[in-house]
Amino acid sequence: MLARQRQAAILDRVHATGGVRVSELAAEFGVSDMTIRRDLDTLHEQGLLAKVHGGATVAGPGSTDEPGFHAKSVRQLAEKAAIAARAAELVGPGAAVALSAGTTTAELARRIVDVPGLTVVTNSLPVAEILHTGGRPDQTVVLTGGVRTPSDALVGPLAVDAIRSLHLDVLFLGVHGISERAGFTTPNLMEAETDRALVAAADRLVVLADHTKWETVGISSIVGLAAADVLVTDDQLTAEARRILDEKVGELVVVTSTGRAVAEESR
Repeated sequence: MLARQRQAAILDRVHATGGVRVSELAAEFGVSDMTIRRDLDTLHEQGLLAKVHGGATVAGPGSTDEPGFHAKSVRQLAEKAAIAARAAELVGPGAAVALSAGTTTAELARRIVDVPGLTVVTNSLPVAEILHTGGRPDQTVVLTGGVRTPSDALVGPLAVDAIRSLHLDVLFLGVHGISERAGFTTPNLMEAETDRALVAAADRLVVLADHTKWETVGISSIVGLAAADVLVTDDQLTAEARRILDEKVGELVVVTSTGRAVAEESR
């Protein structure tokens, strides 16, 4: 296969899945990692994709770009499953928990359907549907009202007013991006306000975010890094990112794609 053909195939894969890994592309095309990296360099220089650690993603999203729920649901599947499995260990019977909108929190919802006596507050339509159809009869699911976003979140004044009257044990928060400067961010201004209301209502904040969220910055900050009692992420996060996050968040938990915790550090 010519380099141009291979690059076209790589670009098709990025657009279809949202992201690719160097190691997987090298194995698929039967070439070296260095060859794939040169292909990614070429496509990056043409503005056709964005290089990230270990691979590449779709190019050029702005700070207000908000992919739909389905588009995000096919990205980083193994990482999200591992993060959700670890987070599910933090959910005990009879707890009052909140799950924000997001594909990782939706994965968590699938893993807590059998926890007895849960009360789950969410502004996520997919999360509510998962628990409604698959949950136990002794679980209570509270879905906030609000305006629907492309990521299937309910946001705005109705959602905020509903959340402000609640007192919750823990919030599991999915985020669009993580930055040392901007903290945890979202591309939707109303969603940021709704997420802040969820944070204020909960005694404990657990953020769920795979490695691709690092150095992605949405237009609006939800809270700073120090607000997170726990951050659960995956082991493709860079060493520098781990160092920064370990200093900022209460506890950093890093899991492999099999769900086994490989690092669990607290300040």
